[in-house]
Amino acid sequence: MSIAVKHQVDPVVRSNLNFKIDEIPKFWFANDPFKTRFFDALSLTFPEGERFFIESVRLFRDQIQDEDLQQKVKDFIRQEAQHGIAHDRMNQQMIAQGMPVEKFTQMLRERFQGVLKNQSAEYCIALTAASEHLTALMAECFFGERETMQEVHPYVRALLAWHSIEEMEHRDVAFDVMKDIAKVDKKTRKKALVIASTMMLIFNSYRTNEMLKVDGFSKLQRAKLFAKGLPWFLGRNGKLSKMKSQYLDWFKPEFHPSQHPIIAQYDIWIEKLAETGDPIQAGEAFWAYGR
Repeated sequence: MSIAVKHQVDPVVRSNLNFKIDEIPKFWFANDPFKTRFFDALSLTFPEGERFFIESVRLFRDQIQDEDLQQKVKDFIRQEAQHGIAHDRMNQQMIAQGMPVEKFTQMLRERFQGVLKNQSAEYCIALTAASEHLTALMAECFFGERETMQEVHPYVRALLAWHSIEEMEHRDVAFDVMKDIAKVDKKTRKKALVIASTMMLIFNSYRTNEMLKVDGFSKLQRAKLFAKGLPWFLGRNGKLSKMKSQYLDWFKPEFHPSQHPIIAQYDIWIEKLAETGDPIQAGEAFWAYGR
């Protein structure tokens, strides 16, 4: 991979976007309990996760002299705050369905606060940059092929499209703080992605299982749902498995997030939002342009 190649767009802060989340059905992904709850479990992570990312970057904010990076950090913080607000609304829908959201949130809060308290600032920013690497792959993973999100309710599809767009826009911010300001060593950087990936899979699977239990599925039924649904994500041809090459780029010595191309329909979303002011219409245009 050539280190000269750069694909970058500046972060843009967008607020007060209405995704009509209170109108979505219970099983909004193809009426499939497993796929819905797996994504719901991911949504549960974002509010507390975004707060951790913000705090990790703030640990180094006063050391940044470069004005361009200072502005990007400011926009990164504002974008992440908006993501937290949007997914909090998604989580409110789960509370209305009887899901133990506060239990999950408290567990996440304690874990992230424990990392901030007990680990070095360098480790925290490395964990943030590694997590941002994962979320930056969302756009291509979920929207590169139209079929992937075809059976997702359009309001949730729009939320995920917007989140994916902004993750691409600020994908290099935490990385640049980690590399240029914190000067995190390569061993810590590699370790951070392994830990972030492992914890995300373990805890997401745990929350998915717990929510399916609340939905009334027996232990055997849940096992069957996992056996059928998990390969969609992580099987040989799973949606996440297809991102293996981009994922592993992180471990290359000269890797930088800007080496990954921006998704082809990025401008489609930008233009449709500017034209209509409606994130749902923008999300539909973004999704429809996939391969």
